Formats: sequence, structure tokens, C-alpha cells
Amino acid sequence: MSFRTSATDYVEDVSPGSGALPPRAWYPRSDTASLSLNGSWRFRLSATADAEDDAFAEPGYDAGGWAEVSVPGHWVLQGHGAPVYTNHLYPFPVDPPRVPTENPTGDHLRFFDLPAGWDVTDGGAVLRFDGVESCARVWLNGTDIGEFKGSRLPHEFAVGHLLEPAGNVLAVRVHQWSAGSYLEDQDQWWLPGIFRDVTLLHRPAGSALDFFVHASYDHVGGTGTLRVDSDVDGRVTVPDLGIDIATGESATVPVEPWTAETPRLYDGLLATEGERVPLRIGFRTVELADGLIKVNGKAVLFKGVNRHEWHPRLGRALDLETMREDVLLMKRHNLNAVRTSHYPPHPAFLDLCDEYGLWVIDECDLETHGFTEQAWRDNPVDDDRWTPALLDRAARMVERDKNHPSVVIWSLGNEAGTGRGLTAMAEWIHGRDTSRLVHYEGDIDCRDTDVYSRMYADHAEVERIGRGLDGGTHKRRQLPFILCEYGHAMGNGPGGLADYQRIFESHDRLQGGFIWEWIDHGVEDERYGYAYGGDFGEELHDGNFVCDGLVFPDRRPSPGLLEYKKVIEPVRIDGDGDGTTVHVTNGQDFADLSAFAFEWSYQVDGETVASGSLAVPALAAGESAEAKLPEPPATDGGEARWTVRALLAADTSWGPAGHVVAWGQIPASARRSPSVAATAAPVTDGGRITLGPGTFDARTGALLSIGSVAVTGLRLDVWRAPTDNDDGAAWQSDLRYGELWRKFGLHRMRHRLDAVQADGNALTVRTRVAPAAWEFGLATGYRWTSDGDRLRLTVTVTPDGDWTVPLPRLGIRFGLPAADRVRWFGGGPEEAYPDTRSAALVSRWESPVDGLQTPYVRPQENGARADVRWAELGGLRIDGDPEFWFTARRWTTEQLDAAAHRTDLTPGDTVWVNLDHGQHGIGSQSCGPGVLPPYRLHAAPAEFTFVFADVG
Repeated sequence: MSFRTSATDYVEDVSPGSGALPPRAWYPRSDTASLSLNGSWRFRLSATADAEDDAFAEPGYDAGGWAEVSVPGHWVLQGHGAPVYTNHLYPFPVDPPRVPTENPTGDHLRFFDLPAGWDVTDGGAVLRFDGVESCARVWLNGTDIGEFKGSRLPHEFAVGHLLEPAGNVLAVRVHQWSAGSYLEDQDQWWLPGIFRDVTLLHRPAGSALDFFVHASYDHVGGTGTLRVDSDVDGRVTVPDLGIDIATGESATVPVEPWTAETPRLYDGLLATEGERVPLRIGFRTVELADGLIKVNGKAVLFKGVNRHEWHPRLGRALDLETMREDVLLMKRHNLNAVRTSHYPPHPAFLDLCDEYGLWVIDECDLETHGFTEQAWRDNPVDDDRWTPALLDRAARMVERDKNHPSVVIWSLGNEAGTGRGLTAMAEWIHGRDTSRLVHYEGDIDCRDTDVYSRMYADHAEVERIGRGLDGGTHKRRQLPFILCEYGHAMGNGPGGLADYQRIFESHDRLQGGFIWEWIDHGVEDERYGYAYGGDFGEELHDGNFVCDGLVFPDRRPSPGLLEYKKVIEPVRIDGDGDGTTVHVTNGQDFADLSAFAFEWSYQVDGETVASGSLAVPALAAGESAEAKLPEPPATDGGEARWTVRALLAADTSWGPAGHVVAWGQIPASARRSPSVAATAAPVTDGGRITLGPGTFDARTGALLSIGSVAVTGLRLDVWRAPTDNDDGAAWQSDLRYGELWRKFGLHRMRHRLDAVQADGNALTVRTRVAPAAWEFGLATGYRWTSDGDRLRLTVTVTPDGDWTVPLPRLGIRFGLPAADRVRWFGGGPEEAYPDTRSAALVSRWESPVDGLQTPYVRPQENGARADVRWAELGGLRIDGDPEFWFTARRWTTEQLDAAAHRTDLTPGDTVWVNLDHGQHGIGSQSCGPGVLPPYRLHAAPAEFTFVFADVG
């Protein structure tokens, strides 16, 4: 005899649910009444799915002792349980469709009255849930109305016959784990709850049901054709176009087309007998033509990003203003596309993409990545029992979002292997909507899809694909290519973006890509600043792999976003080498340059001495022209350069007039290297040697002070706190240099003193720098000279032995007792490394020492400024020959390396300064290719010089 209850069998049922209405188009408003049920709900948490009976759903149930939670929201972020992060491992035993007995279950209660004027006898009503994770059962006024799965998808229920004018009781039981969880193994936090809006919609007789806005554009004739198919008859009007037609009829008129660059929307109205629905109509045609993704007859280049929904306190419960902030940040940083990884976003986000202009790959709420651990055995997408659930998810995405002009591609999901269910999804989508393309990266042969898509292919492979040398099926070879994920933005990085972009722009078949990803999923936490995987005691987790965004959890842009903005800027500005003209290229796909104003400035030694406007014609997309620069102003010499900027000429919906969209710098005259005549001689007095302003220890040759400025521990330094990209990913077969650096002891180098010589006009110190246990090392010489006022150091480095790994850095490190502000002439304003330096603008900059730090969620190497000519801090001025990398921080590299969270770093009394002749590149090996050969810092003979002066 079995005593197992059947009351919760629906939790492990592979079906999508029961009771819900067919999916339909989502729209934010109409003239019918609606009632938001967002707000404070009564809440009770149980450890298992069947711990409590259904009595709580009955009217009159006393929930006075229950807690309260905010809806939309996740209960684990409101003090009930804890979040769990995994990249792809299921946090429960894999036994589909079964889930653990330990299944946190949240009972929710909402009490509400209908607004005045809501006539329950007039038509019906629909209760809409826009997102619940992962399975919900719903009662209204004690009646069980259904249950559903599909966390990031809408579900509606007919409830008009159950409503009362007052005293309504809405009960929702939410289970963290369900059969649906096997389809939702995305790389993100597992966060149960009612996390999107809950809305009651009045549906008077004759109100709209589903409707499909077809708005195509003929780029040859410049006309748009509008047809609105509607389940309920009505009329469609577009006043600006003079359109007044019945539903199902077509009208063709001259229009301005919609593109991401020119997002022209026309206000329309769908009027049925019982409802008036505002429409936002964008005319555009998406097609696969000539082997390319074309919109309105032109190939597009995606400069995109993958976007998870995230807020550091609210999780995936985003409000409209947070969504708008995302879109505005994207537009202001030159992005033109979003892949909604890996689920449909809140529908209001797509309204914003329509309004401001972003191409969208709308991705279905599907990922079964964890089945890789068993070679995809029992994968639901290849099991016919699950196909209805897959088709339900596809339909709910397409029907909800089909009226958005920004959506140009449907994606079946992500990392779900292959199987019959995916084919069924593709066939259904192609049959339902012929106006868009279908994408799925896992369809390697493009059997079911219209785009060849890969993730994290390295530069060389992308180049081969662009040249058509990648092989594959005949169909695949005829298709365009995109990188649906690349440039893994975890920690410091990603590096190599400029190299990818050059390849994209060199081959028509390559239509761009989408950076992984938009935002760090750090959870605001008083213990750590921001928490990541493992900080909540998870049994399985993937650490800070969840923090891999172009913006920090608080949406502050990272240096990676600034680098990407520069790499993908829509206007290219280059010099001809003689400083008389500037070459300007319109890199847009559709718009001319009339929206931009151009300005020039002329800098000498980093200071602007003249500026003005620059006449640039309104070049059409893809066109180039030479713009003549004015005569340079007369100066007394020095390093000079032109800086030309493209700015918004007027306010736009996404940026103010004067916002810098693109810039370029053109050298006009070279820098003069610093010169110090060796006129002073070293003087030994007891245990000290003085040389000009420098004081040294006579026995060790260690520098003690420069004038009035005390100096601590100056010596060669090759170590940096490894970045996430240095460490790489454990599953990668490529060399992971962070791991090798530790193996070879580069974090614990020993410094052997070989000689201290004070003769002639120089003090020379010879050392060997090497790690314990290994025979290779660096023969290092420090040669000090002075003209009496300044102190010159020339460092020579000669590797010996078999160096099989590059160096993390090569330069000197020392400590200063006090330094609050830094001034420098070089690249800025943010950090830069050899393969992330496109956005480094050469100028004069100033910052507090603390402002030089980049606050990565997991601390790591950061804050280097590139191409520095000179820097001033703590009473010292330092000139370099050649230019150098400059870093200053209030903790040592070793302390930075040991820190797991920001709160582990405590500022000390010493400011530690690194002056580097070289830095190893960054790459994106945390989930992608490593550092390209040109950016690797190989151990090789080197000589570099610094000139120090006391300016305190």
C-alpha cells in the first residue's frame, strides 16, 4: 500500500500546467480597468511541497501570524531561506522529472477589493502572472483555478465568475523545485517566488483577445504595409499615416522605417467593441538574403550584449526605471543589440527596446545544461514526453512578444543539447511567424535554424568562419554567423575586443556578437559588500562565475564597458599621419551623420591649448571622408596631439546634447624623453650613501628616501593578483597562466643581492630575482645617477634559464608613507591593459588614490593606467622612458591576492606604487580564449628608466 500523497503530483508532472488561458500578445495598457496586485502579501514558508494542506486558500483563513513579503520579489532575498548559485550543475539529484522531498514551498495570500466602478456583471476578468519561479498553484476565493510552470513566461486565468466586489482572497502556492526546474538550468541564482507583476484585468464583452501586428517595410519603394490580425473584430487607426482599416485588412503607405538607429514608432489604436488598445507600430522587414541577416534591405552588424535581469537587492524583480536605466546605459555606450539570456525579459523591457532602439534576440526560457554531466542522457529536449512543455514555452514567448519591432530573431533557448523537441519548437515558430529568423547555438549544423551561431570561438576560428573556411554542412556554409556569446566580462576584462571587432568588420558573413554579459549578479550583503556563489552555504556552487558583467551590481559601468563603447563606436576617427586632416567613417548601418557634431582640440603635453568645431559632411552609412584640421597653434614645443570627438548635436531620447559618442587622437609631435646629466657622485657616510636627492643603505643599496620623501622596499616586481581571466576556467584545455604562475612561484620571488658598487657618477646594485625550487630567474641591475636635483634609475633585466610562461608584469614596486592624490599625463581616465587599452585617452588626469581602484566583486589586479609619461603623488614626480604603466593602492599585491571580497581589503598607512615597463594582457579565458600572442609579456631582456624628483 502506498501512502504517498497525490495532492502535489502536479509538481513533478512534465506538462506545462492546467487551467491557464491560451497565450496572447502582451500590452501595457488599454481603456479597460485593471488592478495591480503587487505589494505586500502574507507569506508562509514550508520545507516540503506537501507540508501544509490547502486550507489557507479558503476565505476566512486566519493568516494573522504569517510573515509578509513584497510581490514582485523572491522570498530568499527577503529573509526566508537563502539563494543558490550554480552555473550548470543542478542543485538537486538528476532524476527527471522527480525533485527532492526537501522542496521549499511558499504560500502567498493577497486580500483585495475591486475598484469602484468595476462591474463584475459586465464581461469577465483575467488574472495574469508575468513570472513565478518555478511552479505555482492558484486559488481565488477558495476555488482552485489551475497550476503552471514556465518561470519567465506569462500565465493568465479566467476569473470573472469568481470575483466579489470586496473581500477577495487570492492564494498562490509556489514551489522552488518542479519538473520545470529541469528546463531552467540557466547560469544564474535559483530564486523562487512571484517575481514579476500580478495583475487583474477587466475583460468587458467584445474586448481584445490576441492580435498580431504585421508592419513590413519595402526599402525599394519606401512604403510600409500594415495589417493587424485580431481574434476579435475591430478597426485599426494610425492618425499620422491616415490609416483607418478593419482588422485583417492591409494598408500600404509611405513611412519612415524602424531600425535600432532610427527607432521610428507610429502611434496607433486597435478598437474593438469592448476595448481600445494603444499600439506602437514600427515598420521593418527582417530577412535572410544573400546569406546575410538583413533589415530593410541592409545587413546589420550586432554590437550586442547578453542581458540577464538583475538587481543586487531585488534579484530578478526589476521595476520599469531599472529597465530603463539598462537601456539608456546601453545606448550611451554604443550598444545596438540585446540577447535576452536565457529567457524572455519582463515585457516592459521590450517596449523600451522599441522606443529607444535596440535589436533583440528574444530567447525562450529553456536550458538543460546540467545534462552534460551524463552525456545528455535523458535530456528532456529529446524526450517526447516533454515536447508539449517545450512548445508551450515557445508559444508563450512568441505570442507575448510578437508585436515588438525590436525583436528580430527568436531563440529556442540555450545550452540544451539537441533533440526532437527543439526541432518541434523551431517548426512551430517558423509556421507561426515568418517575419523573423530562428536561432539556437546548439544547432551546430543549422538544421532547424537560420543563423550559424557559436559561443566563445577564438579569434582565429572566427576569422576562418568569415573566410568561409570552417566547413560544416552545405546549409550552414550559406548562413550568416554571429557570436551569441563572447568577451566573457568576468572581473578585469574582457581583453581582445578590438581584435574581434576588426575581424567582424573585415568579413560580411560575420554579423557581430553579444558580450557575456551585462551585469554582475552580486547580492548586496553587509558581510561582503556583494555576495556570490558559496557565500550562502550552498552545497554546490560556482563561486564568482555569476559576476561577469559589463556593469557592476549597482550598475556602475566597468572599464570593460568603456572599452566596449570605444571598440564599437559608430564613427571611426583616424589620422593620416601628417596632422593636417582626419579620416572620418560612418560605421552605422542605416543613419547618416547629421545627428552628430564634431569638435577638435589641440593638446600640448596633455593640456588643451586650442579647440573648435570641425566641419564633417553628413556622410551616409558606410561612407568616409577627409576633414581638414586647422593650422596648429604656435607653442613652445612639447608632445602635441589632436583629439577629435563626435558628439550628439542635440538632445535625444537616450542622451543629452554634447554626449561623446566617438573620439580619435592623432599625434602631431613626439614626446621628448626625460634627460638627466650624471653630474653628481655618490657619497658614502657611515651606513648611508647619498646621491643627489637620494639616500641609500650602504650595505644593501636599498633606496631610503628621495629628498624629504621616504621610500620603502623599491625592487623589481613581476607579480600581480591574478584576474579571473588569468586563472581561466577549469574545463579549458588551454594553458591557464594564473595557475602556472603560482606553480612556478612568481608570487614568492626571492631577491638575492649580488653587488653594491658606488663608483664614478653612479650607484649600481646587482641582484638576481628568482623563485624557490626553480632554476630560472632574472638578473636585475639598478643603476642610479643624478644631476643633483633629480634621481635617475635605469633598470636592466636579463632572463636566465628556461622561462616557459610569460610574466604577469615587469617593473618596480615601492611604498610611500602618504599619498592622497595622483596627477598623471598618460592614458585615462580608467584602467587599461595591453589588450584593453582602446578607451585610454592620452591627457592629463587627476584622481585620489582610492579612486584609482576598480571595485571588482572578487578583488584582483586592477587600476593600471597605460602610456603614462609622468605621474605625481606623495611629493614625488616620476617621469618614465619609455612610457609606463602606473598603479597605486593602499594595500599590497599580496593582500589584494588574498582577498575574496571587497571587505577583505583594509587600507594601510603605506601607498604601494607599481611602475611597470610591461603588463601581460587580460584576454577572456574565464570562459573564452586567452591572451593573444601580441599581448603576452614574455621574459626577455629589457631596459627602462625612471626619473624621480621631490616636488613636495
